[in-house]
Amino acid sequence: MSLPSADELFRPTAPGEAVGTAPEAPAPAPEPEEPAKKPSGRVRHDEKMTVYITSDELMDLEHARLMLRRSHGLAVDRGRVVREAIAIALADFEQNGDDSVIVQRLREK
Repeated sequence: MSLPSADELFRPTAPGEAVGTAPEAPAPAPEPEEPAKKPSGRVRHDEKMTVYITSDELMDLEHARLMLRRSHGLAVDRGRVVREAIAIALADFEQNGDDSVIVQRLREK
């Protein structure tokens, strides 16, 4: 049994492509000044955190989830709503610091 040579393994696959020439790489996209952090969305999560909330807060969260589905066609679970809310709060805190909503609300308590 013989193995294929490097020429056979790295043969051109597109019409008109010459052997030994690498296709031109597209120009890299300019990086934003500060990339916005995005919530993880629908992926497998490796970390877990337990948060205790009141029954009223749970009802408000469930109501928001149902309204997202009914009014906006977004079928999301409560965890995704919470992750989005955390991402929004942290982005506001990073951008506005002392003037962020989270700082103002935590100072009220």
